[in-house]
Amino acid sequence: MNDGTLRVAIAGAAGRMGRTLLAACQDEAGVVCTAALERPGSDWIGVDAGIQAGIGELGVPIVEVLNEVADNFDILIDFTRPGPTLDHMEICRETGRRMVIGTTGFSATEREKIAAASKEIAIILAPNMSVGVNLCFKLLEVAAGVLGDEVDVEIIEAHHRHKVDAPSGTAVRMGEIVAETLGRKLSECAVYGREGHTGERDRATIGFETIRAGDIVGEHTVMFAGTGERVEISHKATSRLNFARGALRASNWVAAQPRGLFDMQDVLGLR
Repeated sequence: MNDGTLRVAIAGAAGRMGRTLLAACQDEAGVVCTAALERPGSDWIGVDAGIQAGIGELGVPIVEVLNEVADNFDILIDFTRPGPTLDHMEICRETGRRMVIGTTGFSATEREKIAAASKEIAIILAPNMSVGVNLCFKLLEVAAGVLGDEVDVEIIEAHHRHKVDAPSGTAVRMGEIVAETLGRKLSECAVYGREGHTGERDRATIGFETIRAGDIVGEHTVMFAGTGERVEISHKATSRLNFARGALRASNWVAAQPRGLFDMQDVLGLR
C-alpha cells in the first residue's frame, strides 16, 4: 500500500460495470484506480480510463495485458468473463496481488482453480457485491430454516438483454443457500424453466425462471409458497453503483487478508 491508499486495477474498464467502478473510485476515500484493462484489440486500448468513462482524465491508460501494470496496483477487481478472469488470477497469483471477483458463470472445475489459487493469495469471489443482496442471502437462510419442506420454492430473476449467463450467479447462489439449509443438493433438485405437460410440481424441487430484457440492472425474488400464504424475499437494483460500492468495500476488507477464499458474507460479518 502507498501511504494508506489502496491502489485498485479494474478489468473490463470500458464495460458497463467497469465504468461504474471507475466512477465509484472517485467517490471512495482512500481508494484510487491506478490500472485499467480491456480485452485485446479493444478500440479503447491506450485511451485514458477516466476519459472513456466520462469522469475526466485520470492519467491511467487502458492496457490489454495485466503483466504490463502488475507493479501498479494492490488489488484487481474483475467483473468480466470466466476465461479472462482466470488468466488474470494466474498473474495475480504469480505477483502476489489480491483479487475481488464479481464474474459469474464459472464451472465446477474453474471454481476449483480459484480455490487452489486462494491458498497463495486472498480472493473474494461473490456473484453479487450488493450489500442488500447479501443481506437477502442471510434472510433466505432464516426463511428456509423456518418454513422447511412445507413450501414450494421458486426463484425468479431478471437482467438486461446483454447478460450472457442464465440463471444469474446471484440466483444460483440463492438456490444453493436454500438447498443447503433444507439438506438438499441444488444440482439434484433444481428445475430450470418449464414447458409443456410437466405434471404436478415436486415440492422437493427448487424452480428457476429467467428474464432477459431491455436495460434491467438486476432483480431477484425468492418465493416460498405454502397453502394459504407465501413469503417473498426480493431485491431490485436500479443502479450498478450498488455493486461497485460493494466491490470497493470488499477491496478494503480483503487488503488485510494474507490469503484465503472469501465472499461478501465474510466482508459484511454475516457468518
